[in-house]
Amino acid sequence: MVKIADIELGEFPLLLAPMEDVSDPPFRYVCKQEGADLMYTEFISSEGLIRDAIKSRQKLDIFDYERPIGIQIFGGDEEAMALSAKIVDATGPDLLDINYGCPVSKVVCKGAGAGVLKDVDLMVRLTDAVVKSTSLPVTVKTRLGWDEQSKNIMEVAERLQDVGIKALTIHGRTRAQMYKGEADWTLIAAVKNNPRINIPIFGNGDIDHPEKALDYKNRYGVDGVMIGRAAIGYPWIFREVKHFLKTGQHLPPPTFEERLNVCRTHFEKSVAWKGDKVGVFEMRRHYAQYFRGLPDFKPWRTQLVSAGTPEEVYDLLDALNENYANVTIL
Repeated sequence: MVKIADIELGEFPLLLAPMEDVSDPPFRYVCKQEGADLMYTEFISSEGLIRDAIKSRQKLDIFDYERPIGIQIFGGDEEAMALSAKIVDATGPDLLDINYGCPVSKVVCKGAGAGVLKDVDLMVRLTDAVVKSTSLPVTVKTRLGWDEQSKNIMEVAERLQDVGIKALTIHGRTRAQMYKGEADWTLIAAVKNNPRINIPIFGNGDIDHPEKALDYKNRYGVDGVMIGRAAIGYPWIFREVKHFLKTGQHLPPPTFEERLNVCRTHFEKSVAWKGDKVGVFEMRRHYAQYFRGLPDFKPWRTQLVSAGTPEEVYDLLDALNENYANVTIL
């Protein structure tokens, strides 16, 4: 049984990655329905929380059906991180996660996210400040290092464990790699096999098929895996991986009807949480993935991303159902 502090997550938990502009409550809902064991919010700026920025505060929204759930924060200032940890604590999630892995320039240039990998002493101070400011278990998500010449994940793991984190998720790329190339899990395995490390170690990067999840579980010995991009428009990845780990057999892929129903549920949740205008707009990035492999879908996608009201989207989904009810998706 894998546990983060007192939170039991099962024998080999599957975590949903915190993805900016993706891992919101509507998306988390459909992933939870399909078997995600632990989910995190989109990352939240510590400075934004303190300034009471509306977008940052909205990202604190969590629901009981999502539990266990962690709220993820990022920042490069000890006082701001400590204060934001207190705000998160009051919200009542199960975990608080710190992002030291985001590689995008607008985060890194502020000395946050993966930018902190260049200064492990600062990373330790930031983490210590958060641990001391919350009653929640604190976890961390990070990368192997800043670049090929500075893969310092072993030092990071040991020192962050020493200041009290309860689990560590490692993305198998450096910041310099962004999301390019193949993730290197050998260093993740080295951290897991380090006799000094006694907290759960989760691997992240390139888990996009059930076979790969089983292979990486056996080859690298991690306590669980975090799935990100492979879940976008395909939340069934969680149930498929779980079934394959348990039986060695593949589940049949979701039918067109299943894809349509889950897409509709995702859309309903999006509009309910964000309002009509934003809910319609932010759902546009998901249609191509939900209906990937559907023959001649491009004209339908064009209409879906052009629709401006919930009613238009629902009409299009109904029309899709009529046109493709008996079609097998390849």
